[in-house]
Amino acid sequence: MTRRGTGDAQPAAFHAGDRVLVTGASGFLGRHVCSRLLAAAVEVHAVSRVPRTDGAERVHWHQAELEDEEATRRLVAEVKPGAVVHLGGLVNGAPELRFVIPTFRSLLASTVHLLTAAAETGRPRVLLVGSLEEPRAESTETWPTSPYGAAKWAASEYGRMFNKVFGLPVVIARTHMTYGPGQPAWKVIPYTIHSLLRGDRPRLSSGRRALDWVYVDDVADGLVLAASTPGLDGATVELGSGTLTSIREIVTKLVALVAPSVEPLFEALPDRPRDGERAADIALTRNLMGWTATTPLDEGLARTVDWYRTLAAAEVQA
Repeated sequence: MTRRGTGDAQPAAFHAGDRVLVTGASGFLGRHVCSRLLAAAVEVHAVSRVPRTDGAERVHWHQAELEDEEATRRLVAEVKPGAVVHLGGLVNGAPELRFVIPTFRSLLASTVHLLTAAAETGRPRVLLVGSLEEPRAESTETWPTSPYGAAKWAASEYGRMFNKVFGLPVVIARTHMTYGPGQPAWKVIPYTIHSLLRGDRPRLSSGRRALDWVYVDDVADGLVLAASTPGLDGATVELGSGTLTSIREIVTKLVALVAPSVEPLFEALPDRPRDGERAADIALTRNLMGWTATTPLDEGLARTVDWYRTLAAAEVQA
């Protein structure tokens, strides 16, 4: 594992044999993070709600639900990790009442249980993954625009409290609009690609919202660095490109790559509430841990389209 975007490659602080616990290891980000840890010969312990086997992945799987306080304590006491990368939880930013309780349990209660267990057992570095949906601390006139954003915001605040009050080495990595191979099919980029590959017109919102889009390989590298770089305890780092691009622009690029004759249906769906538009503070992140996203947007989208096109072809042949 090397740091990226800093000129000469520098080794990350994880070493062969280090023990890292990854929650949400079977998810979009989790799979990419685990592959990087394994490449560095790190001993990876992963959490899943359902039974899994090691297989060829060389991952030590544990079955547990982090919403269960005692199960979380047993897990951390058994693994005794040197670091925890907390990626687990429900990821859906829809501003709907039905997500209030699930996100509270999945994102907030699980995080508090994990922080408590870590503070009680070995005091490992805990990396929490924040969200662009969180309100920014510098503004007093904003609020979470979804149950997901509220749960992430509260989880980050608990992380800061555990660091300041209990001395737990916590780092928060606020990821911006991550995309790439293997993303859930309902997300805007895979949904649009799948629709275009079928020749269907994707139904979308106005697409006016501008976001900071960052390729998953870059984010995975950033998360590993945030979990391992010395001197980051208590810090919040942002993982993004530093550039805003509207959803409409992203969809237009995808149309050009996949099916130029298909016209998307913008305005077919309502826009979600927006808590401003803000790119990642890439200068701060670069200064703190030497990370910069290196995948240009057009290249990342092309890679993503190729991956989904290959997947679709394999499904047809199966």
